[in-house]
Amino acid sequence: MSRIPATFATLAAQGRKALIPFITAGDPDPDATLPLMRALVAGGADIIELGVPFSDPMADGPTIQRASERALAHGMSLRRVLALVGEFRRENATTPVVLMGYANPVEAYGVEAFARDAQAAGVDGVLVVDYPPEECAGFAAAMKQAQIDPIFLLAPTSTEQRYGEVAQIGSGYIYYVSLKGVTGSGSLDLDEVARRIPLIRDKVGMPVGVGFGIRDGATAARIAAVADAVVIGSRIIEEIDSGDAMTAPQRVTAFLSGIRAAMDGVTS
Repeated sequence: MSRIPATFATLAAQGRKALIPFITAGDPDPDATLPLMRALVAGGADIIELGVPFSDPMADGPTIQRASERALAHGMSLRRVLALVGEFRRENATTPVVLMGYANPVEAYGVEAFARDAQAAGVDGVLVVDYPPEECAGFAAAMKQAQIDPIFLLAPTSTEQRYGEVAQIGSGYIYYVSLKGVTGSGSLDLDEVARRIPLIRDKVGMPVGVGFGIRDGATAARIAAVADAVVIGSRIIEEIDSGDAMTAPQRVTAFLSGIRAAMDGVTS
């Protein structure tokens, strides 16, 4: 069993919602990833989504695309991402780490080898954007055998049939894409999100996190009022990219702390 169910159970007992920040492994360079992961934890992260760089990240907007390009230029690979998770795990045994990426690197690595090495590194979940549930029962089974949660996306266009398909093979949590478009784009229809989440939760029987387009504490707090988790990615990448790389961890911690406070209803 991964660390993810216990994390959600603890938060539920506290009446709190999960904060799940995303960064791209290897951006702005490989040496920055561990300090940034520590900064996310210091800022209040409950689960870390670590992006696996890919040359054609079709679900990602320009901000995360550029992060992937920078990481790939530094030689970042899936194998090196797993090594970074292993290093993080030696100092942090509790914070779940979810790898988020695309099928090509996993297929090139080999599903069985990836499951084995990801488990050894301390990975808790894997979200492969372009693995539709009807085509990856074997992948999901291999992940579960390795005590890793296969996490799936649902979108505003997803049908109730799709909810059921995801419920059958997914675990850990569901990532609900809150808008039609790529990461970092568009504006949220918060009323539509509030309408959708209870329907999804009833069908899938697991926590539902919401991401894409969340950029500030006020929006995060409104999402946290209806969802089980708030996922923030592009806005954090922008914070990393906004100044000197040496001070990026401090900026990330400060930004995420504000999001955490807003989600917890803390006022200054």
